[in-house]
Amino acid sequence: MQLFARKRIEILIERALLKRLADELDRIGEIPYSVAPLAGGRGRAGRWEADGQVGKAAGMFVLWCIVDAARTDDLLKVLFAIVARQVGLISVSDVQVCGQT
Repeated sequence: MQLFARKRIEILIERALLKRLADELDRIGEIPYSVAPLAGGRGRAGRWEADGQVGKAAGMFVLWCIVDAARTDDLLKVLFAIVARQVGLISVSDVQVCGQT
């Protein structure tokens, strides 16, 4: 087993943009990602809960991916172009991934 340095990119985004974001990652290729719904939280507009949303079009999701550091800057430019126009947040952190040599 060996540890490999990577970047974890985490995006909180409204459901309305989730498909567009996933489609863009699929277009770029070879970027595995996961998606999960968010139950609630607190943002600039205050506290919110998924239970209080009307219809399936509303709601917030988190999409995360772990990528090689060399791809981070180019990927962030693409992701930010989508997220910047809507309610959303992108965070980047250093992680280590276990793997075989």
